[in-house]
Amino acid sequence: MSSRLSGLFAGLVFLSMGLALYMVFIYAPTEAQMGVVQRIFYFHVPSAMTSFLAFFIVFITSIQYLRTRQEKWDQLALSAAELGVVFSLIVLITGPIWAKPIWGAWWRWEPRLTSMLIMFTMYVAYLMVRAYGTRPLQTRRLAAVLGIVGFVNVPLVHFSIELWTPEQQLHPQQVSLDPHMAYTKYASNLALFCFFFYLLHWRCQLEKGSRLLAQLRRQAEALLPEEKR
Repeated sequence: MSSRLSGLFAGLVFLSMGLALYMVFIYAPTEAQMGVVQRIFYFHVPSAMTSFLAFFIVFITSIQYLRTRQEKWDQLALSAAELGVVFSLIVLITGPIWAKPIWGAWWRWEPRLTSMLIMFTMYVAYLMVRAYGTRPLQTRRLAAVLGIVGFVNVPLVHFSIELWTPEQQLHPQQVSLDPHMAYTKYASNLALFCFFFYLLHWRCQLEKGSRLLAQLRRQAEALLPEEKR
């Protein structure tokens, strides 16, 4: 991405985030029953959708890496996984903040929260494999398999509202939103998607530079005399 295009994309992120914040705190009406705390919805749900998008990218790029063995797919998978974990953590933080005044407890082991926590843990394990693997090629292949298998939990989280009965869960069922609320949710989704892709681009660039630096270091060490290594 050229510097000019990068600047334009950064401007798009800034404008979309500014618009989303305006709509969240000024444009959207206050929910009648939950009150002001319901505005966390506009951060909580879009963060969850962004994490699903990130893990879908991990899924696709992991398949591509196993198929082609090209490093660019592995770099993209790692970068998307890291960002997906960050957005999942935002979901797990904002969820209890929203739940406390509504449910009277920070956490309940209900289906959606529990499945979200499991998904988060699986991708943290993915990152741990990447961080502590001692054989790069084997580590990348194992991580690719985990990236594919871990995605199985994403539809489970998304459709948990339909898979369990209302008596088994505390999360509200999907309802038709007031148009102002719906537009605000769409604006928040757009803002976080733009922010995600902006971060993904620069994280991939960082990973590419890091691997190039490691390769140059290995080449330099290979040129040194044995006693100086």
